[in-house]
Amino acid sequence: MQKKILNIATFALVLLLSACGLFPEKADETKNWSAAKLYSEARDEMAAGGYEKAIKLFETLESRYPFGTYAQQAQMEIAYAYYRQNDGPQALAATERFIKLHPNHPNVDYVYYLRGLINFNDQLSLFSFISRQDPTERDPKAVREAFDAFKQLADRFPDSKYTPDAIARMKYLVNAMAQYEVHVANYYYRRGAYLAAANRAQSAVKDYRDTPAIEEALFVMVRSYDALNLPDLRDDAARVMKKNFPNSVFFKGGRVKDEPWWKLW
Repeated sequence: MQKKILNIATFALVLLLSACGLFPEKADETKNWSAAKLYSEARDEMAAGGYEKAIKLFETLESRYPFGTYAQQAQMEIAYAYYRQNDGPQALAATERFIKLHPNHPNVDYVYYLRGLINFNDQLSLFSFISRQDPTERDPKAVREAFDAFKQLADRFPDSKYTPDAIARMKYLVNAMAQYEVHVANYYYRRGAYLAAANRAQSAVKDYRDTPAIEEALFVMVRSYDALNLPDLRDDAARVMKKNFPNSVFFKGGRVKDEPWWKLW
């Protein structure tokens, strides 16, 4: 009986191995493609929105032809493809790798710019959803990373064609960070934490002096000091506010209704 079972098992194994031969692995159609062909096909996939397949083709190009302009271009394209695929971590890793490998590449300014865009778009989602969440749970560190990425481009490549847009985005991020601080100050004020509200608003005034959010930050300081029964500090803040914003809407009843806190313009 035992011998019979062994024979059956052996026969089944032979059939299994034979079956494997009936289904050969699919041939790699790119096997004999040149670097130019791989690059062209990958670009076509990118144009059609096939980012995953494009990434694979670019990676194949880089592994088969690791030297030369096509490989370097493929590395940049991989970063962009991940960016378009909304895969921020992979996109950032690809930009960092390129900058490390090719710090003097003629198009490295573009890679710095792309790194900034990746961080910037991540942070747009932060500001879009912050009003639905306790503001103290949000981490502004990520916003500063987006700012720093653009700043590196502006500092290293002041004449780059990407620098003007980077500077514009930096201004937006500074305004957004300032308004975030004011939003948190208002959050504390609404909960009766007047000292915390005053301190947070004061930090916004100190750290973001030339942003639109300063007007409301001073107003929060006035209200917070008044609630704390600190008339001298309240009057000082009111004096600064009236000098700099004599026609402030906050003197007429506060923030314009139905306007999102993060809408800066």
